[in-house]
Amino acid sequence: QVQLAESGGGLAQAGGSLRLSCATSGRTSSNYVLGWFRQAPGKGRGFVARISWSGQSTYYANSVKGRFTISRDNAKNTVLLQMNSLKPEDTAVYYCAVDRWGVQSIVPSAYDYWGQGTQVTVSS
Repeated sequence: QVQLAESGGGLAQAGGSLRLSCATSGRTSSNYVLGWFRQAPGKGRGFVARISWSGQSTYYANSVKGRFTISRDNAKNTVLLQMNSLKPEDTAVYYCAVDRWGVQSIVPSAYDYWGQGTQVTVSS
């Protein structure tokens, strides 16, 4: 079992920045893939970015590529999402998740463990 806890959400103006953090605890494996997803009101949960447990492999949704950066802090067992050049359409609840089988998917159903989510609101 893996426990995940997101933090760092809040309110930002368009063009601004926020950094999300996801603390991981419990049983972990070098096969795990860590992902960030988001869900806006009335919409489904969508992929944002993912990173391998080692931190060497990353992948981004086209909508955030060049603006968001996912990274790992192995010493602190956290995964970070640095969000720059924020847009109002980035407004959503952001979730971190763990894919324990290392499928490297962008589909939410491939992820086994989820955090509780953190709200990000971007004003225009």
